Amino acid sequence: MPSADRSPHLERPQLGRRGFVMTSLMTGFTLATTRAEAAAIHTDSVGLSVGEVQIPVADGNLPAYAARPAGVANPPVVIVIEEIFGVHEYIKDVCRRLAKLGYLAVAPELYARLADLSTMSDSAQIMRDVILKAPDATMLADLSATVDWAVAHHGDSSRVATLGFCRGGRDVWLFAEKDARLKAAVAFYGPVASPTSAIQPQTPLDLAGQLKCPLLGLYGGRDQSIAPADVHAAQAKAQVAGKTVEIVYYPDAGHGFHADYRPSYNAADAQAAWARAIAWLREYDVA
Repeated sequence: MPSADRSPHLERPQLGRRGFVMTSLMTGFTLATTRAEAAAIHTDSVGLSVGEVQIPVADGNLPAYAARPAGVANPPVVIVIEEIFGVHEYIKDVCRRLAKLGYLAVAPELYARLADLSTMSDSAQIMRDVILKAPDATMLADLSATVDWAVAHHGDSSRVATLGFCRGGRDVWLFAEKDARLKAAVAFYGPVASPTSAIQPQTPLDLAGQLKCPLLGLYGGRDQSIAPADVHAAQAKAQVAGKTVEIVYYPDAGHGFHADYRPSYNAADAQAAWARAIAWLREYDVA
């Protein structure tokens, strides 16, 4: 496994794979959105142990990307949740950024059973044929399995958080409403209200009163895809139940403002939101 430090903490015996379309992660950036790759941040792996790993799940194993500071015992854990485009270079870089700050960061490829996202170039098709066909119960079980993997690989079970982007921000909400092991959660522009189905039966707004940890939501004021009223309704529902939710809007930012490989990137707001996210993790003892 490629690594700046070939730590055994990131190695895992290969398990049998059954019914998985993606058995390894894509390289480079997604094909499914307009890209401005020249502006993308690249975080090196000096001082880190990084690479692709396999997460054991009920029906086989998921490919995932993990990054951790080399030689650090029992680092805090952050489960990174992808956009709809797969665990591509941007998500891997986010993991390395977190590892540089002392975290074991792990990003599982949640859609590995459904499609090879490295070959898909139409975001509408990805949403229709992949995202909306991914059962939430499976997604949540996979995220819980990722925590299990991180703890088994010497991550600190008492310091676990999650952070995600776009659809991954929605999944951050749902994961934080489900798994009591989480101590903090950060959702970058995560939708909280959307159509439901038999396999995606409840929204983050429906379950906001069940949050298991403090949640920070970071949203763009120019994001036309997420209604502020829905976000504030989720916050209010959580707060009525005695939960901690902070919602921050960046007035000049649109959807995807943290995605530095895309034209939607807003450097000033991305940097401010990232600093706020890390401060949130530290405030709730995931540091």
